[in-house]
Amino acid sequence: MLDRLDRRERLRLVEFVCSFAWADFEIQPEEREFIARLIRRLGLDADEQRQVDQWLERPPRIEHLDPTAIPAAHRRDFVEAIEGLISADGSVQEEEHDTFEIFKQLLVG
Repeated sequence: MLDRLDRRERLRLVEFVCSFAWADFEIQPEEREFIARLIRRLGLDADEQRQVDQWLERPPRIEHLDPTAIPAAHRRDFVEAIEGLISADGSVQEEEHDTFEIFKQLLVG
C-alpha cells in the first residue's frame, strides 16, 4: 500500500499523521512509536526525518494540510494510517475522533 507513494506523498502522509497526533494537544509515547514505525516503513531519508522531528515538536501548519489535495488513489492509505495513529495509544479522544470523522468524510465520503 505505502510503497505506491512517491517521496513527496510519503512526507505529506507523515505530516497529516503528525497533525492528528497533535489533535488532543499532546503526543503520547505510543503515537511517537507509531510515527517512528511509519517512518521506517516509508524509508524516509535523514532530511525527511528531521522534518518529522520538527512536526513532533510543533504541529504542522494547518494551511499546509489540505485533504482535498491528496490524490484519490492514495486517500484510503492516508485514512488507514491516521486511523492507526489515533488508536495507537488505546484511547481515542473526542477531539481525535471528531477531526478524523471530518477528514474521512472529505476523502472517502
